[in-house]
Amino acid sequence: MHTHVIETERLILRPLSLDDAEAEFVWLSDPIVNRYMPYNLYTNVADVVKWLETAINAEKELHFGFVRKEDNLLIGAGSIGPHDHEDGAWEFGYNLRRDAWNQGYATEATKAMIDLARNEYGVRVFVAAHAADNPASGRVMEKCGLHFDHDGEYSTFDGTETFKAKFWKMVVED
Repeated sequence: MHTHVIETERLILRPLSLDDAEAEFVWLSDPIVNRYMPYNLYTNVADVVKWLETAINAEKELHFGFVRKEDNLLIGAGSIGPHDHEDGAWEFGYNLRRDAWNQGYATEATKAMIDLARNEYGVRVFVAAHAADNPASGRVMEKCGLHFDHDGEYSTFDGTETFKAKFWKMVVED
């Protein structure tokens, strides 16, 4: 479990805890929020607790809760960590409750995670992907400095659905 806490203009990014299960269930159980996510829709808080136990104890990925400063509400979560298929590259992802969409929170949180990875871990290569039918995520990646790299696809963890995808990359020069 990591202990990083990052403060941005409007957010506090902090380690997730089991106490976050009810708040996370708000977006993990929303079929619109989860339309293009690789995991299945959550149907109960107990399954969220099981996922949180895994995320909290992750050895490589840094998982964060995104807390909005103005009302102390957990509005989303994200992670950043080593990419499974590209040595030296780190991958990130994020998910926000629907009422927090289109307000710049995903970009703000992602930039903060990237800055942490650069400054604390010396990471210079970042990659991410999104469903082609979800261009809003592509705009977040672009605003964070990534550039379109290639088209491809990804599947849900259980293999029941495959999405056409856009893959993005950023190489930071010293």
